[in-house]
Amino acid sequence: MPAYIWLKKTKKGLKTIRNIIVFAVLMTSISVFAQRNRYTRTKISNLSTFDDKFMHFGFSLGINSSDFTIDYDLSRNDSLKRLEVDPQLGFNLGIVTDLHLGPHFNLRFIPTLSFSQRNVQYEFRSFRGEVDQKFSKPVESTYLDFPLNLKLRSARDNNFAAYVLGGFMYSYDLVSQEDSRNNSSNPDDIVIKLSKNTYHYQVGFGFDFFLQYFKFSPEFKLSMGLGDQLIQDNTLFANPIDRIRSRVFLVSLTFEG
Repeated sequence: MPAYIWLKKTKKGLKTIRNIIVFAVLMTSISVFAQRNRYTRTKISNLSTFDDKFMHFGFSLGINSSDFTIDYDLSRNDSLKRLEVDPQLGFNLGIVTDLHLGPHFNLRFIPTLSFSQRNVQYEFRSFRGEVDQKFSKPVESTYLDFPLNLKLRSARDNNFAAYVLGGFMYSYDLVSQEDSRNNSSNPDDIVIKLSKNTYHYQVGFGFDFFLQYFKFSPEFKLSMGLGDQLIQDNTLFANPIDRIRSRVFLVSLTFEG
């Protein structure tokens, strides 16, 4: 629990994860360019038998930007003048399982623990000359993600290859407030209720760098929610909304041996 509070409730945790990833990128870049300069005349491939193995394992670190796409109708509340989403940064920790299906195809399964947050902003106009009321509704999630992706990789050029991928992901929100009652008369206590279960389709691309002892891969991936996540309970904040879908952009670094 202390680790969860440190990582989730303070900006220090995200900053530390970000610094780790930046450091890893810098160190790997230095290693890649050093090897390239060293073997300019004679190409020597690292991990030359890497693709001969049917299965590989590794881990993944990532930073995500979580957002919503919301369909809404402001006319349902005469005083509501603005509704928008403020994306927030989170991070991901995953375990990589990679099956080598052929020279250019891999099937990847990466169970991931994902921390994310989105703030939904509301502004209500006042009809008596008072200051407009503003509310920020944070929607925090701790997901268990189960993505299954098909990876299409280019031919290996010495110690480098590029790839694209696509697939689907099931997510289960461990801290969902789906069952909250929202009985309070205080607007500050009302929460936006979302389903615990979410399905996404995913597309992305990345690059494989074969280093001396492991393969390093920066990856960029977009996840789009399928179907409506909103649990409509007709509160002040849910009533104007027709549909909510998740949208997540993920930058991750994977390390495979």
